[in-house]
Amino acid sequence: MAMAASVSSLAEEVNCPICQGTLMEPVTIDCGHNFCRGCLTRYCEIPGPESEESPTCPLCKEPFHPGSFRPNWQLANVVENIERLKLVSTLGLEEEDVCPEHGEKVYFFCEDDEMQLCVVCREAGEHGAHTVRFLEEAAGPYRVATKRQQVISEFAHLNQFLEEQQSVLLAQLERLDGDLVKQQNEFDFLVTGEICRFSALIEELEEKNERPARELLTDIRSTLIRSETRKCRKPEAVSPELGQRIRDFSQQALPLQREMKTFLEKLCFELDYEPAHLSLDPQTAHPKLLLSEDLQRARFSYKWQNSPDSRQRFDRATCVLAQDGFTGGRHTWVVSVDLAHGGSCTVGVMSEDVQRKGEVRLRPEEGVWALRLAWGFVSALGSFPTRLALEEQPRQLRVSLDYEVGWVTFSNAVTQEPVYTFTASFSQKVFPLFGLWGRGSSFSLSS
Repeated sequence: MAMAASVSSLAEEVNCPICQGTLMEPVTIDCGHNFCRGCLTRYCEIPGPESEESPTCPLCKEPFHPGSFRPNWQLANVVENIERLKLVSTLGLEEEDVCPEHGEKVYFFCEDDEMQLCVVCREAGEHGAHTVRFLEEAAGPYRVATKRQQVISEFAHLNQFLEEQQSVLLAQLERLDGDLVKQQNEFDFLVTGEICRFSALIEELEEKNERPARELLTDIRSTLIRSETRKCRKPEAVSPELGQRIRDFSQQALPLQREMKTFLEKLCFELDYEPAHLSLDPQTAHPKLLLSEDLQRARFSYKWQNSPDSRQRFDRATCVLAQDGFTGGRHTWVVSVDLAHGGSCTVGVMSEDVQRKGEVRLRPEEGVWALRLAWGFVSALGSFPTRLALEEQPRQLRVSLDYEVGWVTFSNAVTQEPVYTFTASFSQKVFPLFGLWGRGSSFSLSS
């Protein structure tokens, strides 16, 4: 912002007083004022008052001879440099993208001095014997080292988390094991006591059974009553409280699973992906989709377009594919979604052999891995769509495809937060897939 303001201020200082634009081929007249050569020539051709033998300066009214103005080469160089700075500002480049010594854009990197160079710097003698590379080429090893460090850091974080969870869960498991052993001993003691009591009762009954009938009948009533009251109590092998603790312990693994899933998604995002410069394929677009001339945007319309039918075109699902598909590698692209008037947008990838006529089942088992954004929610499409627990619906969604690994990862392109990851096993070409429904719904592509 500071750079843009400074450039604007400088540009005003080199404006032509006649056309109010930037000086073109600046010339200076006798009084010292500067004008565009073309503007001053046309000014001199305008007839002046009869009392004036020579034209006068448009600013100070000092007379000058039409053939006396001379080129101002120094000012021309200043204007050229200001125009270059204006271009840099327009393109959104920062000051550090421009050589502070020569004002030229930097294209090279000197590995010996570890500094960025412009063309003039590179030709200078002090870097002649140094190793100089293009910026993008020189940045490669640094990017790899940075990514390697990020991956190592993520694994270290995961390892620390797993060790902490291991200690917590092992301590809980040890307490549960101790309580189970205690209850088992109590259970064994209770069962042993019941066995002893019933053994004594059986012996008593057998002994009385040997007595004469008259003696047996004398106290049989009391014996039967004691036998009835000594029915075996059904002991509990595991108390309800301990059973609930065991069930709760099994739930402790769920945070671990979620952490591993988040780690994989984050690792997937950290890996290098090739930016995919996509263009929409008009041969596949449903007639209700309006594509921009540059094939970078699409908008839904209830009015059918006069599109010739073809085998590649969707005729029921309001979808469109990208022109280029992938059979390998890691690729990424960004989809900016606008659902200001409601509606929905589908974003993902689709196998080449999926039928495009009639109903298209958007689910992994049919060769489609996609998310749907609608009414402020995001859902992973499948036989039973899964609504994702997100704080807000992303307006920019990054899709990252790792063909060999079989990952289709979605993330918030603004916050970099993972959204969802499909795992698959690709066997044929897959194409970026996009779908729209609802008045005013639209999307645009970028890499």
